[in-house]
Amino acid sequence: MPDDDLLQARLTAIAGGDQAALKALYDETGAKLFGLVLRIVRNREAAEDVLQDVYLRIWQKAGAYAPTAGRPITWMCAIARNRAIDVVRARKETTLTDLVEGEDWMNQVPDPHDGESDILDRGALALCLGRFDAVHRQCLVLAYCEGFSREELAARFGRPVNTIKTWLHRGLANLRSCLDANA
Repeated sequence: MPDDDLLQARLTAIAGGDQAALKALYDETGAKLFGLVLRIVRNREAAEDVLQDVYLRIWQKAGAYAPTAGRPITWMCAIARNRAIDVVRARKETTLTDLVEGEDWMNQVPDPHDGESDILDRGALALCLGRFDAVHRQCLVLAYCEGFSREELAARFGRPVNTIKTWLHRGLANLRSCLDANA
């Protein structure tokens, strides 16, 4: 995986219409993003289609990338994750079942690694998610790893949609703070 400066330079070139930079970016990050998408959609053919759409969106939105918002790979992963979740929602499939008592919830979080380099330190993620109570943790995992809507979460947890929104908003803020502190 190239460093952040190279990825940022590629995105700047892509924003200027450089097709060679898009090809290079695809060669450098395609496997990583494909792995992320595949873990969410759980279908190779669908993941290939989503990945193609992801790079089209990167091509169209490269000028919108702001280095102050985070690392380039994180920005690209967010595009891939969001597009994959859209596909799962469109299919109305749910892939995460209720945890059996004693089951490790961390196994339910898709691993964004391909063995070459880290996008996310899973140890820090496990530590930070471990600070949440089980219900809030499962709500975050279902929302951001499995693509459950707020309405689906409200029905699942027997809470109003506004409560779920609050849980997710506070949960993300706390998770972000914890991950930043452990970076």
